[in-house]
Amino acid sequence: METIENKLGRVVNVSGAQVIVLLEPPAEGDTSGRMQSLQIGELVKMIMSGHTVFGTVTGLSVPIPSPDDAAREMKIVELELLGETENTPGGAFQRGVSILPALGDGIYSTNQEDLLKVYAMPTLSSVRIGTIHQDRALPAYIATDGLLGKHFAILGTTGSGKSCAVALILHAILDQHPGGHVVLLDPHNEYAQAFGETAEVLSPGNLRLPYWLFNFEEIVEVIVGAGTQMQSAETAVLNEVIPIAKRQYLGKSEDSKFVTVDTPIPYQMTDLIQLIDEAMGKLDNPENSAPYMRLKARLNALRMDARFAFMFGGLAVRDNMTELLSRIFRIPVAGKPITIMDLSGVPSEILNVVVSVLCRMTFDFALWSERAVPIMLVCEEAHRYAPQDPRLGFEPTKKALSRIAKEGRKYGVSLCMVSQRPSELAAGILSQCNTIFALRMSNQKDQDYVRGALSESAAGLLDFLPSLRNAEAIAMGEGVSIPVRLCFDDLPETRRPLSGTAPFSTAWQADREDDDLLEQVVRRWRYQRR
Repeated sequence: METIENKLGRVVNVSGAQVIVLLEPPAEGDTSGRMQSLQIGELVKMIMSGHTVFGTVTGLSVPIPSPDDAAREMKIVELELLGETENTPGGAFQRGVSILPALGDGIYSTNQEDLLKVYAMPTLSSVRIGTIHQDRALPAYIATDGLLGKHFAILGTTGSGKSCAVALILHAILDQHPGGHVVLLDPHNEYAQAFGETAEVLSPGNLRLPYWLFNFEEIVEVIVGAGTQMQSAETAVLNEVIPIAKRQYLGKSEDSKFVTVDTPIPYQMTDLIQLIDEAMGKLDNPENSAPYMRLKARLNALRMDARFAFMFGGLAVRDNMTELLSRIFRIPVAGKPITIMDLSGVPSEILNVVVSVLCRMTFDFALWSERAVPIMLVCEEAHRYAPQDPRLGFEPTKKALSRIAKEGRKYGVSLCMVSQRPSELAAGILSQCNTIFALRMSNQKDQDYVRGALSESAAGLLDFLPSLRNAEAIAMGEGVSIPVRLCFDDLPETRRPLSGTAPFSTAWQADREDDDLLEQVVRRWRYQRR
């Protein structure tokens, strides 16, 4: 039974999962400062009949400050109830409370044995990612299935350790699950170094993402563009000729009757241009040929542009969809469980379309494979691909990501959203992430957005967001036992992404005399080669 030495106070108000405690004044001669050391986020306990109930401190206040005797002031503590353990040997911690405390029940401080029960390694598959802030001797674990099965987000301002947290979590999971299938969208070419030989790095230089894989909405945005005045006329032409070109490729196959404008079937670009010519020749009024001429000109320009070679390059068209899926989704894994899509070399005007294709293909593959191969999609800089503002484009990508967020769990697709500006993310996507790692966040709008997506039990911890140190985070949701402030483990230099700040102080110490530097920059700039 607990002794009077670690009793902190008594319950004076109970309202659902919220409890208000009146701290007891220190006993005569007590100079330990135990009661004054309570902090937001700290765990306390209430010993009930057969159960011990745990709560976290969400508020501290002194309703009537005294100018004379601070030791005798009335001190109020607000608690949020989290879960309980049975008062039996080996009683495991469970979320939720079966018996609420009554008025006058005692509140006690927790010891390391209590913390070990609450923050214990989950009984199911789990991995270590760091330590508990309240006691750095205690490891912090995440439940693998709880984390991946219901999506998660890693949020924080630039420089807070976000990219290292992504690499750490992925390494921790893949070290224990070498047969994983992870696709990471990397807009800045940061992660190739972090995963080395365990990653398949794909970029426009070594990847072929043929145009015939694109659905109609995506190929229209590439060929016609978004928001052009004549878009509707040119779109109507493409809607008519693309299915015909696909059927021509299949020949007299029985499968041709199932072909639609969205079916991922190869077709020849020369056939498409020929069909446009034939349709233009059937016009009664030659003045109506402008959309056809623009389409032909645009198609020829795309075929000649070296930047689009990964889409339109190659002399022959062949049905290599199985090979593409094998390479992107790592089937078989062959020692490389993660695919890093280096998007830094993708032309900016079609970046949104390329990301849309990758996201849509991830969902479609999971759908038609009937959960045979669960896949994890990591979206670095997610606010770029799924912006709140519709004027910024990326509507096909938002649609694909939103579908994964809402339905992906049923088909075995896990989504990880990584962003430094969560308030700029499209509404609804973040709310589908059932686990959130919130690193340092100084912007009030971002803090409010994250706070609105979380339960009340984490509200008190979120007050720490502006003051978190690098590599510290507030973790809450299905992937952790309870909301917790944790410190991520250090990553070896070889496992860290290239996301550090440029070393201005050392780089500016002396003049640079490298004559070849500017020539190399100009060459890369002109020919779009990193």
